[in-house]
Amino acid sequence: MQIERIRERLRALGAKPTHEQRVLRDWLQARPYDHGRRRPKDFLPQPVRDALPEIDAELRGMARLLSTHPADDGSARLLVGLADGQTAESVLLPRGGLCVSSQLGCAVGCRFCMTGRDGLLRQLTSGEILAQVALGRSQRAVKKVVFMGMGEPAHNLDNVMEAIDLLGTEGNLGHKNLVFSTVGDPRVFERLPQGAVKPALALSLHTTRPDLRQHLLPRAPRLTPRELVDLSEEYARLTAYPVQYQWTLLEGVNDGEDELHGIVALLKGKFAVLNMIPYNTNPDLPYKRPSWDKARGIARWLHQHGVLTKLRDSAAQEVDGGCGQLRSRAEALKPQAEPQKPQAVMLRRM
Repeated sequence: MQIERIRERLRALGAKPTHEQRVLRDWLQARPYDHGRRRPKDFLPQPVRDALPEIDAELRGMARLLSTHPADDGSARLLVGLADGQTAESVLLPRGGLCVSSQLGCAVGCRFCMTGRDGLLRQLTSGEILAQVALGRSQRAVKKVVFMGMGEPAHNLDNVMEAIDLLGTEGNLGHKNLVFSTVGDPRVFERLPQGAVKPALALSLHTTRPDLRQHLLPRAPRLTPRELVDLSEEYARLTAYPVQYQWTLLEGVNDGEDELHGIVALLKGKFAVLNMIPYNTNPDLPYKRPSWDKARGIARWLHQHGVLTKLRDSAAQEVDGGCGQLRSRAEALKPQAEPQKPQAVMLRRM
């Protein structure tokens, strides 16, 4: 469901813009409608008050918690059920973060990612994206939302931008605490500066070599790492938020000396931070996770050579919850529909 449909329904019931804001704000912040000094009976028109239980049930029904998979680091992977029976993933992160999905599946086809193995299944609506935030906030406080879950946000740009706009207003989230992650679609660099809410930018880099990037991200836009960094730097200077470059560290693939020197040449002096994340090993894929000592040594070397580097662990390692894995397992457990038997056709003799 698009948020605009909710707005239209409220308007049809006599709601003014302030009434729309109240309903959406309370939903996104996971708080009851009767909180605070102003009660619904004092603030909302009677038809809106009468329809609130039905509207609230519809909003909650867009994203239902199917299962929670907590990890020792304080994160928790959430398997989320959507109204059409499909499932998506969100992740509650330590220190008040939440990672949300923007698509079911993904068309980019990163070779080390489970999400893209089956391609793009469908877009998530703005309502389904926002419903993940409301659901996350029903579990714990959420102060930061990152669009780094299933899907490429740039491929669902209208819905994602609508969600970001509402989170930066009615959702009461600081603009720098909304993080738009992309593989580098050119439309991102056109649209993000135009929004009233300008999120921070996270760019999936993964390598400094154009040939390797084309192999690892086979359907990403054909921009070189240098071109992507130049575009990202321009946006960072505009918003005063440093770019977060994402680097999934793959054993024997992008952890060699050539890459380290390439990173220094590319990022030294930039308004940026490099988030280096050792790969979340998946038995169905051929890539391996380097040792933590090796990863720590790489981060230390880069830091010493002028690149601000943060070594991060992929959330939910111990529950095998890498992006797309929970959904993949849940889909595999669904009962398969029995093939329909051909119906007998009776022919009437003339």
